[in-house]
Amino acid sequence: MTIETFIAALALTFVVWKVARRLTLSAAKHKSLTGHSRWARRFAGWVPFYEYDEDAFFAADEAPDEVVARRRAAFAVLSKAYEDAYCRSVSLTDEVEGTVSDLQFTTRYRVPYQFSAHVRRHLRTGAFLKSSSGIEVCDLDGNRLIDLSGSYGVNTFGYEFYKECIAAGSSLVADLGPVLGAYHPAVAYNVERLKEISGLEEVSFHMSGTEAVMQAVRLARYHSRRRYLVRFCGAYHGWWGDVQPGVGNPVTAHDTYTLAELSDATLKVLRTRDDIACVLVNPLQALHPNQGAPSDSMLLDSSRSAHFDREAYGTWLRKLREICLSKGIALIFDEVFVGFRLANGGAQEYFGVAADLVTYGKTVGGGLPVGVLCGKAVWMRRFRNDRPADVCFARGTFNTQPYIMGAMHEFLRRLQTPALQSVYRDLDATWNERAAALNERLHIAGLPIRVVNLSTIWTIVYLVPSRYNWMLQFYMRAHGIALSWVGTGRLIFSLNFSQTDFESAADRIVSAAGTMRADGWWSTHVARSNRSIRRRILYEMLQVKVFGALRKSKLSRIK
Repeated sequence: MTIETFIAALALTFVVWKVARRLTLSAAKHKSLTGHSRWARRFAGWVPFYEYDEDAFFAADEAPDEVVARRRAAFAVLSKAYEDAYCRSVSLTDEVEGTVSDLQFTTRYRVPYQFSAHVRRHLRTGAFLKSSSGIEVCDLDGNRLIDLSGSYGVNTFGYEFYKECIAAGSSLVADLGPVLGAYHPAVAYNVERLKEISGLEEVSFHMSGTEAVMQAVRLARYHSRRRYLVRFCGAYHGWWGDVQPGVGNPVTAHDTYTLAELSDATLKVLRTRDDIACVLVNPLQALHPNQGAPSDSMLLDSSRSAHFDREAYGTWLRKLREICLSKGIALIFDEVFVGFRLANGGAQEYFGVAADLVTYGKTVGGGLPVGVLCGKAVWMRRFRNDRPADVCFARGTFNTQPYIMGAMHEFLRRLQTPALQSVYRDLDATWNERAAALNERLHIAGLPIRVVNLSTIWTIVYLVPSRYNWMLQFYMRAHGIALSWVGTGRLIFSLNFSQTDFESAADRIVSAAGTMRADGWWSTHVARSNRSIRRRILYEMLQVKVFGALRKSKLSRIK
């Protein structure tokens, strides 16, 4: 064999190896856009803006004239009810909305963008509240609403619990006050309790869950000397670039693999590669694997789905654990949302799987903002003994702010009490029974919605094809239920809901859905499928792309 032949054979072998490696990685991606972040960004950049005029708003599904008239009349009644009920809250919201970018975003993305402008003009609720008590919040107009927003997951044990944590924690650290840099003694207690809860050896504090995840990934890369992190499509780990590689991130994440969850092809990638530093797991994804967080802004049809199988997800996590151990990959549990909600020991205890690094946030701050990273010592150290200039730097001015540490101290202290431990007893059974009872009521009433739950975290799914499912959030508000800006995609109950409290919330959900059906938004006169709805929307987009606007033509042929 000549040297030229040998080099050619070597080059061919390398090319074949690279292609096989790439194909293995591609096979582990989910087939949806959530599994292909670059294509998702391209598609998002292609989607044109257009909005329905008032006529199209009520007839986007080409309902009969009688149904359209019923919707129009019902919408006017609902709009007037909102105007009367929320005038003070809306007035203050109007005063600040133009200069608060977060508020501009959440207001615009409560519903599909084609409907958004009309909704913003006529169904204004306001962004301000003045008080909370028990399971309720009260707005500036005095409306008391059952809170199913959960304060984005913070409110695990009820608002009175966190008010008491903040008050007791503030009293505990009052003598030190806002001193930063030095630690208040509360920190020592917090560290020991977090080690007990997590089963891990070291702790670091941060100002948010996003920051805690950033540090976990940075440490995994530092100690493994590897480049890539693996996340699962649809999972949320904060808004920083590496863990949000698709829509919402203005730059491409080059060192992130977004793979399919619950997939043998993904396990094959982890077994066969030596450049993966860590695997990020958000246990909340067990409710809707490989899908983005459900939001009413994406309720274009009725294809939203959710399903929780604790045994199947636990089995998947155990397989991940085994492979990560064998390959030296850091397994990171992002429990910022589910920590202390599923079990006293979080998702590790709930699924029976021990991670290398675990992040907590939201509720563990006792009502104040915080992020926590717990980990094995081998992953947590920020320096190398043999290379003094080789460090993994991370710091934050307010990472152990005394008042936050005081509130956390009170939270962790109360977590040990018999009263709070009893809350976890039969927790799954209680909430599964409640979900089943509500679904039975919905079935008996002939309403086209059901709930799916992961303990106290619920999603509403829709059983008949419709363009108007997003309207349910506004009927629920009118019937005294507060939701977050994602609407019916995520209902979060606090663990202090009594059976009576729950039945009151269930009554309102059933009543809201019944009124919405009576008002014609789930019209049985419209014979469409989810597929035909999506095809119609695509046709509308193409019209806008070609003609610059929707054309006044019948689209009923698009089936």
